[in-house]
Amino acid sequence: MYFPEGKKPYVLLVVGVNGVGKTTTIGKLAYQYKQKGYSVLLGAGDTFRAAAVDQLKVWSERVGCAFFSKGMDTDPAAVAFEAVQEGIRSNADVVIIDTAGRLHTKTHLMRELTKIHKSIDKCLPGAPHDVMLVLDATTGQNAFEQCRQFSEATDVTILALTKLDGTAKGGVALGISDQFKIPIRFIGVGERIDQLQVFNKKAFVDSLFKGSAE
Repeated sequence: MYFPEGKKPYVLLVVGVNGVGKTTTIGKLAYQYKQKGYSVLLGAGDTFRAAAVDQLKVWSERVGCAFFSKGMDTDPAAVAFEAVQEGIRSNADVVIIDTAGRLHTKTHLMRELTKIHKSIDKCLPGAPHDVMLVLDATTGQNAFEQCRQFSEATDVTILALTKLDGTAKGGVALGISDQFKIPIRFIGVGERIDQLQVFNKKAFVDSLFKGSAE
């Protein structure tokens, strides 16, 4: 698992449109870090939906990691700031912050992501150390526009591909990674807690060609 030297806590901000599987990906990622012996704190920055806060809390309990929330209808930038603050106070190794799913076409919501990013940096200069955009592998060409808009708002540094367990092969992600020079780091291949994989470029390309030959 990726853990940058000298970055403690390692702060990861997770963004994406509605329904791509951000919260599930966060839970699986937290599980992987815990399995490697890292202490993890999850920050509930999706303050628009009670279900989102509850879902992240359930994941934290399943994984056995710390959880930070200020409930619904609170300022997500303040939640992000205080989550990082709590991560520092509790000596966490990794802080993963969820954000509300938002359409990349909604300018005011994209501006809010910029505010969240700045708030985290104010709490811990240089953080977030990574901004992970979660993309649904079935999205197709629309993923290019999502990546462009989210990159402008939050300076996306890594990608995670979800829903690769079905017929979608996610070949569009290779084009996105190449065009935007953003590496794919994780792929989701199922619903189980252990079904998030570190991206293997060779295996992924092999699966694309295998799929086209079948």
